[in-house]
Amino acid sequence: MKIEAIAVDIDGTITDDTRKICISAIESLRAAEKAGIPTIIVTGNVVNYAYAAEVLVGCSGGLVAENGGMIFKEGYNNNAVEILVNREYIEKADAHLKEKLGDDYQKHASHDNNYRATEIVFYKTIQKEIIEDALNDYEHIDELEIYDSGFALHVTDKRVNKGSSLRKLCENNGINMDNVMAIGDSQNDEDFLKEAGVKIAVGNADDSLKNISTYVCEKNFGDGVAEAIEKFALRG
Repeated sequence: MKIEAIAVDIDGTITDDTRKICISAIESLRAAEKAGIPTIIVTGNVVNYAYAAEVLVGCSGGLVAENGGMIFKEGYNNNAVEILVNREYIEKADAHLKEKLGDDYQKHASHDNNYRATEIVFYKTIQKEIIEDALNDYEHIDELEIYDSGFALHVTDKRVNKGSSLRKLCENNGINMDNVMAIGDSQNDEDFLKEAGVKIAVGNADDSLKNISTYVCEKNFGDGVAEAIEKFALRG
């Protein structure tokens, strides 16, 4: 099989346990680009952060940010970010949570919510059940979900995720998902690994991700990314 694109998570995948981007990952992704294989950033982070990583690495395939809430690719959609969620539901949910949680909202809400367009994020200093209780009487609760990314708690539009948005980005660019290699490390990467033909878990990945993967890397973090790209994309 010829790999047509490589989709890769950021935190814990191309970054190490101190959240620094691994040189080995950058070099391998650039080698894939040089070989004509577009690379794609897929992350729960805000679009600014994702775009900075895209530019640093030199990814040409675009990006999926905010856990699927938005996609972006240079030269596509008039160079505008494409938002894939119902923002009204998210904005109203945010106002509802501010009212219900009071001081706890300011205490536990992520500092980057001001830069997020498609989800609300809380630090894991607050219990998921408290957020669920606060949203219990929200009129559009059935349209939302709350999940734990390992780094934070995310209130999102349940109709989109990393996987559905990666598929849309690839379809927009004529890429067959069966020929996409997806690389991740945590449970919240399952959605986009399941969409890809070649599913890769780096060595430090959660067991749940390893269980659905085509291949589990011997190496951790960025070294695992380099291992997988060499094995499946450059030699394969």
